[in-house]
Amino acid sequence: MNPDHTLPTDEAHKERMAALQAEMAAKLAAAKEKRGLIMVHTGDGKGKSTAAFGMLARMVAHKKQCAVIQFVKSSPDAISKALGAPLAKWHAVGDGFTWNTQDRAADIKRCREGWELACGYMQDPNLSFLMLDELNIALDYKYLPVSEVLAALAEKRPDLHVVITGRGAPAELVAAADLVTEMKMIKHPFNDGVRAQLGIEF
Repeated sequence: MNPDHTLPTDEAHKERMAALQAEMAAKLAAAKEKRGLIMVHTGDGKGKSTAAFGMLARMVAHKKQCAVIQFVKSSPDAISKALGAPLAKWHAVGDGFTWNTQDRAADIKRCREGWELACGYMQDPNLSFLMLDELNIALDYKYLPVSEVLAALAEKRPDLHVVITGRGAPAELVAAADLVTEMKMIKHPFNDGVRAQLGIEF
């Protein structure tokens, strides 16, 4: 038998779990601060918006006021109604993917409208969670200055959670965020000619 695949003894397993338990207890004891987080979901893999929508669903389940601003794509009305009403306000300010709109000036105008909404929400005393869906794409396309976004995030209400999704997150935003997750694509059926699936991609 390959020694690398040998199962640990019950005693060794217990010792390892006891050490892990002590480590986690120390981390929990040290975690005193509670504040609103800036979270970034980026990378070329699927799941960035999906993970943020999971956070949204959790916040709604806890009866927290939320807002969603979608800068590129927009969710079907059925999804926004199911997840949103009555605790989440929903704004689709994008007219679709940039390769479909092919109108930079119009895309920038719509992006600016969405950003003005976002700035208002960041100071709303009733809001607990703000999702800025595909804002990273707008930043990557230079529709908004990164410095302006960072300045607004620095001045947001201290207890407000903000999650920003989209591939190509700028390094400055990654550095400023509290939590950053990069989705890495290993395989995607679209590359093999499989169409987007209801409930999976949209």
